[in-house]
Amino acid sequence: MFPIRFRHLKDTSAFKRWDWVDFKYRLPTRDRRLESCHVMEDSLAISGAMPEKERAPFLNRFVSSSAEAASGEGRSLALIRPKNTLFYSKKKHPDQLEQERATYAEAARQGSFFDEQLKALEPSPYEFRFKFEDAAGRHDYANGDWEAHAMFFNGRRREGSEQATLQWMNSVFNEDYPSKGMLFCIGNMAKRRQTWQLLGVLRVDATTQYDLF
Repeated sequence: MFPIRFRHLKDTSAFKRWDWVDFKYRLPTRDRRLESCHVMEDSLAISGAMPEKERAPFLNRFVSSSAEAASGEGRSLALIRPKNTLFYSKKKHPDQLEQERATYAEAARQGSFFDEQLKALEPSPYEFRFKFEDAAGRHDYANGDWEAHAMFFNGRRREGSEQATLQWMNSVFNEDYPSKGMLFCIGNMAKRRQTWQLLGVLRVDATTQYDLF
């Protein structure tokens, strides 16, 4: 699906991760990926929330063994259950941060992404990544999930330091989530179909019926 301007949504349309959302859409003219569509933002309506006990049975039906398998099925969005995961962070170079700030400001000036508040957004000083295995082998993906970066900023305000925040994030993604079960939501790019990226990390119970190996 194409991005929506989440900051522009009315309170009645600003959905959360596990909400059911009804909406109207149109197919894109150039992007032929199976799942791609332009959402009509004014049509967004929250119709309920998925109870926690229903999440695993519902989502595990859609789990692919790997990004390679999903690509072979002609899909551009997929869920995988990673094995032997390692979450880690890398400090961004100051030049990279300046480039990201400039990108935010330019997008806001053009009115092409989110809103004027974008100019004031501060990029996360860290790049968050996961090393993991799936049925196709070992991988190393950048974590593009905006909630991970929001998690960092919220944690820094609460913990009082970057070091304490990173330790907390490590405990969540390297201990808590793997012990309970998690899914990766991955997607590819319209112009580079073989390039997959990590779009979201979901805490979803594992079930032996859907083990990959």
